[in-house]
Amino acid sequence: MDQRELVRQCLKGKPSAQKALYDLFAPDMLAVCYRYTKSMADAEDVLQEGFVKAFLALEQYRAQGELGGWIRRIMVNTALNYLKRKYPYNTDLSFGSDHLHPVSQENPEVRLHAKELADLIRQLPTGYQTIFNLYAVEGFSHAEIGTLLGISEGTSRSQYARARALLITWIQRSEEHPKTQSYAGK
Repeated sequence: MDQRELVRQCLKGKPSAQKALYDLFAPDMLAVCYRYTKSMADAEDVLQEGFVKAFLALEQYRAQGELGGWIRRIMVNTALNYLKRKYPYNTDLSFGSDHLHPVSQENPEVRLHAKELADLIRQLPTGYQTIFNLYAVEGFSHAEIGTLLGISEGTSRSQYARARALLITWIQRSEEHPKTQSYAGK
């Protein structure tokens, strides 16, 4: 069954179609949710909440783009709402000078696997992690991120630059000390 027919069957309330839609997109969407949360349990909660929203809003899907992209947007917004409830951005993004990291344009030769890089990103402070994912992974502009998170475009830019600089530092340390598992707070 193609995706358009799957959507039509879901709109008719067919449980088998709803399960098929969930099974088709859940693994990829769980990965999206996990990028924004600090645990798999939280990611699974966000995933479930996101699918509930997707099924409730399915009649709004106009098939003008990929169904997966439409669902992904719902998952990202659901994850952001989760973060807003759990971690207030106004405090999480207000780092004192003792938490600031120098911004560098260095590009280390990266020898990390995708999982290792994802693990490093997950160790970033929540604000850094969120902005890094929205900009570098999801492709949002800093203006869009500012609107989504209720911060200025400049704050988004500086937090992204600091997240990137911190990741570069951690990557360089991992090359110097390959057995080091956790980088946060070091």
